[in-house]
Amino acid sequence: MNTTKVTPDPTADAVRMWLVERTYSDDEQNMVILTYATPDGERYFRKERALTSFSDVRDTTAAVDAAPSNVGTVDDPDDRERYAAEATRMARAHDPDDVI
Repeated sequence: MNTTKVTPDPTADAVRMWLVERTYSDDEQNMVILTYATPDGERYFRKERALTSFSDVRDTTAAVDAAPSNVGTVDDPDDRERYAAEATRMARAHDPDDVI
């Protein structure tokens, strides 16, 4: 009898999100906020990145796969429309792993 335990893949339910906005934090120096959204603009994922030095190179990709527990809902209709337009444009113009 095989008793091997199968561990579920944590990325199996991941949500594909496309880069829609890159802003610099007003509250903290050297902080970049990357906002990714679904092509329908209804869900978003934010990633904050501290820019510690010029040699600190971390690529920003056109898309990320976010865990559903880290995804929020876009409530503002104007933001939803803007995110949808930009996510759709990015998805058409880039492969998910393209560095932006």
